[in-house]
Amino acid sequence: MKNKIIEQSIALFELKGFSQTSIQDVVDRLGVTKGTFYYYFESKEQLLMDIQLQYIDDLLVKQEHILIQSDKDWKTKMFEVVALLIKHIRTQGRMARVFYRELRHLNEENYMIIRRKRREFRKNLQKIIEQGIENREFRPDLRADLVTFAILGVCNWSNRWYKPDGPVPEDELIRTYMEMLLNGIAYK
Repeated sequence: MKNKIIEQSIALFELKGFSQTSIQDVVDRLGVTKGTFYYYFESKEQLLMDIQLQYIDDLLVKQEHILIQSDKDWKTKMFEVVALLIKHIRTQGRMARVFYRELRHLNEENYMIIRRKRREFRKNLQKIIEQGIENREFRPDLRADLVTFAILGVCNWSNRWYKPDGPVPEDELIRTYMEMLLNGIAYK
């Protein structure tokens, strides 16, 4: 039941927004009582925090798996992180949109927890860029922190417009992003 509450809440938060969705909306959609909701969650904000944690923790676990693979070069690891973010749009698209859009509704303590986890994801990606620079896979004249923010900006914004069932296949989007990131868009 907890997962059903989360699933329906994500759908409602995406459709109506966190502020405009009431606990009554959630329980009505499931055909259960508020008591059922409160059995699993103390508040709507705790529900949002659970959604936030599920999303970022899943990304961090998958990113860590990419980082520890010693048989792969840094370009491959960067490709896999970009692919992870884009593939998450297909597998977790609604949750991604709620994650990015509704973060502002967390209380200060919860906001800081999620912010630290997001920073950890960013720092892990930056480590890939730094190691790639050190191993001469990436240009040394670019700042790793700025490249990291650019990659995250491109990938994270994609959840707002990219439709996995639309005319652009997921693999083509990933290849385009990687080509752009690694080689730029200038004709040579």
